[in-house]
Formats: sequence, C-alpha cells, structure tokens
Amino acid sequence: MKLKSKNSLINNKQLKAPFLMTLAVTLSLSVAFTHVLWKILLLPLNKYRPNLYNRIEGIIYHCALSLVALWSWTGGYDVVELGDDIAPARKKNVRTMIIANHQSTADVPLIMASFNVKPNILPNLMWIMERLFKYTTFGIVGFLHQDFFISAGKQDRDLSIQNLKEHIKKAFIPLGRNWMVVFPEGGFLHKRKEVSQRYAQKNNLPIMNHVSLPRTGAFNAILSVLPPHDSSPQQQDTNEESAYKGQHHLDYILDITIAYPDGKPLDLLTIVNFLRSPCKTHFLYRLYHTSKLPKTEEGLTNWLYERWQEKEIILEDFYKTNTFSLAVATPPTIVEQNPLRFLA
Repeated sequence: MKLKSKNSLINNKQLKAPFLMTLAVTLSLSVAFTHVLWKILLLPLNKYRPNLYNRIEGIIYHCALSLVALWSWTGGYDVVELGDDIAPARKKNVRTMIIANHQSTADVPLIMASFNVKPNILPNLMWIMERLFKYTTFGIVGFLHQDFFISAGKQDRDLSIQNLKEHIKKAFIPLGRNWMVVFPEGGFLHKRKEVSQRYAQKNNLPIMNHVSLPRTGAFNAILSVLPPHDSSPQQQDTNEESAYKGQHHLDYILDITIAYPDGKPLDLLTIVNFLRSPCKTHFLYRLYHTSKLPKTEEGLTNWLYERWQEKEIILEDFYKTNTFSLAVATPPTIVEQNPLRFLA
C-alpha cells in the first residue's frame, strides 16, 4: 500500500506539472500583455497628469508582482521574517536600498512575496537585474516600470555602471521611487562560488561556502549618486520635507540574509510546478541608517565585505541548528498573504 501511495504521488506530480507550467506561462503572458495595454491607454494621462499616471502605473505593477507572490504562497512556500524592525525605512520620502545574498531563481519571487503585503513598497520599487531578464515577461513589465538591466560581463561592466548612475538621475529620482533591490554577488551562488573562492584565496580574503564575495560596482555607484546622510534619523525628522527636496540622499540600507531550509534553495520551476513539499524560507533583516556608513569608496567596499562575512557565519549557524542564535528585535513571523487585498 505504501509503495502504491508513493507511486500515485509521483504520477500526480507528473500530471500536474505540465498543467501548472502551462497555466503559469499563460498568466505570465497575460500579465505582460495587460501591462503593455494599460501603459498605452494611460499615455495621454502621462502628458497632463504625470504624478497620477505614475501612481496608477505603480498599482498595476504591484498587481503583476502580486501574482508571482501569491503563486509561491499558494504552493506553501512561506517566507518567515525576523530581525530589525523595518518601519523607519517605510516612512514617507525615505529612500532604501535592499541588498541580499543570491542563491537561486526563487530569491526574486520570495522577495516579492515578502513585500507584497507591505503597502507602498512594490509600486515604488526599482529592480536592478541582469540584462537577460529583459527578454522575459517579467522583464517587459520591469522595462515599462523603469527597472534597470545591468550587464554582467567584464567588457560591458564599466559602461553598465555608468548607465546605472544615469538611470538613477533620470528615472529613479524623477519618478519618486523609494526602494531599489541589488544582488551584489552578481549571480547565483552555485555559479559564483568557485570563482569567488579562488579570488578570495588569491587576495587573502575569507573563503566562504554559503555566500560568494560581493561585487561592489553597482553598490558604490548608487551611493555616489545618492550619498549617505551626514546626520542621524532623529536630526532628519526635524526637517523631513526640506531634506528630501534638497540634495538627494539614500536613507537606509536593508540587508536581507536569505536562508533556505537545510541550505537547499528553491528555484522558479519548483515554485511554479509545486515540485517540493511546502517549506519556510527565512529572511533576516538588518537595517542600517546611511549616516553610519563609511564616507570613502574603499570604506564602503570594506563595509559590504563585512556584511557578507557576517552572512557566512549566520548561515553556517542556521544550517546546523535551523535557528538564528543572534538577538533580534522582531521574532520570526510568517508573512501572511491576502489574495483579496486589491478588491478592498
């Protein structure tokens, strides 16, 4: 009976996978087409009421990302948040850069799931993603939303970094975006690990197994356009509006450590086809006000390296104990989705 039950389960998965994949592709294409159609219909509004246009476009963009978030949630792939309270980064007129370790194609939909339930983040967010994603349905939606597509190759790196600076000046700031997502490692762990370890050995840096050394080009470029604050959040609060309308700054860096169960990352195909049993992925939040950051490029590079060395220690401990031993302000909390929130 047990053998029969197991075979039946395998057959069910084999039968469901093609259906789920077809449904996912159909919905993905529909979302991209609908997004393009709405952009065309709203073009006259962009000319006469650009602020209203951007607000509506942000809501449509959020709806598109929400579909991805709800798909992973439906499959039982929950996100568990813990760590620092990120409420200060969610205040009006505050700009935040999200940095995270990058393990697989599941990182992006799970980040979407985490922020889907937090108002005013996804509509005002800019993804910085590899250029190849530009030619996917998500890439089409992101391109229309003014996300940025970065080139990973050595030959295009300098030009790409310069283009990122220009994009922040010409799109991120004028459109009133408040959030951006960066994966400093520049690729998935399984692709970058060996190269990273060779580089670390050659340059007398720590050899890491659970993360790869971050690339600092995009990180430093962003902070050259949106420099760190000189003052603390308390001093800023006394004159919030004038500070925002003056020189443009980055207010916070939200460092997310993504920890998959048993150190085995999910991937996009697994999420789409529900190929793995329901599980919980942990997001550890560490929030840093930029006034605490070093002021030089070398100092910022070292600061970023230190964060990744911390991640290595944290993940090593988590994979051994299935818990985080460090003290946290916010205890582990499962992110609860609400499929009807857009109908409210």
